Amino acid sequence: MLMKRLIQRSAAALIITGCSVLGVQAEGMKDPKDVRIVFVVHGIASDAYWSVVKRGVDDAAAFTGAQIEYYHPQEFDVIEQARLLDAAIATKPDGIAVSIADADAMRGAIERAIGADIPLVVLDSGEEQGKEMGVTLFVGTVSHHSAGVLAGERLAKAGILNVICINNEVGNVALDERCQGINDGLKAAGGGTEVVAVTPDPGDVQRRTEAYLSAHPEVQGVFALGASAADPLIPLFREKELFGKVGLYTFDISPLVLESIVAGEMGFAMDAQQYLMGFMPAFYLVQNAVNGFWPVNNTYTGPLFIDTPEQASAVLTLAKEGIR
Repeated sequence: MLMKRLIQRSAAALIITGCSVLGVQAEGMKDPKDVRIVFVVHGIASDAYWSVVKRGVDDAAAFTGAQIEYYHPQEFDVIEQARLLDAAIATKPDGIAVSIADADAMRGAIERAIGADIPLVVLDSGEEQGKEMGVTLFVGTVSHHSAGVLAGERLAKAGILNVICINNEVGNVALDERCQGINDGLKAAGGGTEVVAVTPDPGDVQRRTEAYLSAHPEVQGVFALGASAADPLIPLFREKELFGKVGLYTFDISPLVLESIVAGEMGFAMDAQQYLMGFMPAFYLVQNAVNGFWPVNNTYTGPLFIDTPEQASAVLTLAKEGIR
């Protein structure tokens, strides 16, 4: 409801200033109901992070009245994502929103979209890579590396210097950048990171993390590179009584992560506000087709640090509704 009220107020403000959100159809422009936008992302449906992005997309479709389609590989597969993007280009939509987890895999398809004069927005990952390819608009957090540096610096201040990164999507450049950023943030204080590669399977996340911690008792902090890795680690930490002995932190949030922070267990989580990564690109692309609008600056949605029970409790209701 909070997000709905915010959108309604923003719409009202634009109407008052003389710019209709959905627009009076101008010459050469389209009616919203005739606009078709396509999202092609690398995130899989079972990932809670991407389900929130999809909620933003669905709400934007309902709000604008446009046709918005959403495609993704069945498992993390950037080659398949590129194929899906090429298929979307062939249908000549009014705009495409795309994530770039692997620039090399996506470059050809993105350049073909630009060559076809289809407006593009990059979301979630690939800000610099998209810019280098010619995409002028990005919606997502500040660079994953910069966000990692902020996290590493915060850990260093708390004296947490020996940290492992749990990477559940090996090959995803954004996750690599997150861990490298943590390492760089720790470096000035003499700290650093090691990567523990796991699969998306929750059981595998638990087994490999537990095995690493057993073999390396000097580890002070475990940093999940996404909530889908953090969620299975929470019950592991409870079962093995690791909370209070080893810090647990994560990029992104989930109801389980927030509940753990409320309980005083996890150290902090970094909220990407990914609902906006779904809603805003859809809104921008529809507005471009209807009114010719195009933002001149990127839209940064995070990260926001959630590190107190009070903060986590305030966000938890929205997380359960699929908005945060």
